[in-house]
Amino acid sequence: MNRGDRQRLLHIRTHCRDIRDFVERFGEDQDIFTSDRAYFNAVSMAILQIGELANGLSEGFREMTKEQMPWGMIRGMRNWLAHAYGEMDEGVLWETATRDIPALLRFCEEVLSGEDGNSPGEESGKG
Repeated sequence: MNRGDRQRLLHIRTHCRDIRDFVERFGEDQDIFTSDRAYFNAVSMAILQIGELANGLSEGFREMTKEQMPWGMIRGMRNWLAHAYGEMDEGVLWETATRDIPALLRFCEEVLSGEDGNSPGEESGKG
């Protein structure tokens, strides 16, 4: 994995952890999520940032990991949030925060922890 992809994954992991912490702090209840604008906006912004970072991952990395992570859908969520904010489906955002983000967090942690062992497809040297 190149340095840029690694940095983006580190930031994606941070935003995933933020969302996990928001859910723990505010409650794992969709009614609270939809009624508390601070909760809703915090999660929405973190998801938007994840999509923006995913868009910056190298094509090679996205191709290599496409079976593990739906990068196109992640990037699409960012576009939906950025351009159709008033029409967002709160249920989709809730599902993303509580189902998809934990999977993305696990993926990031596995990939980043595997760096030291030079996982397949990774660059052996850092430049």
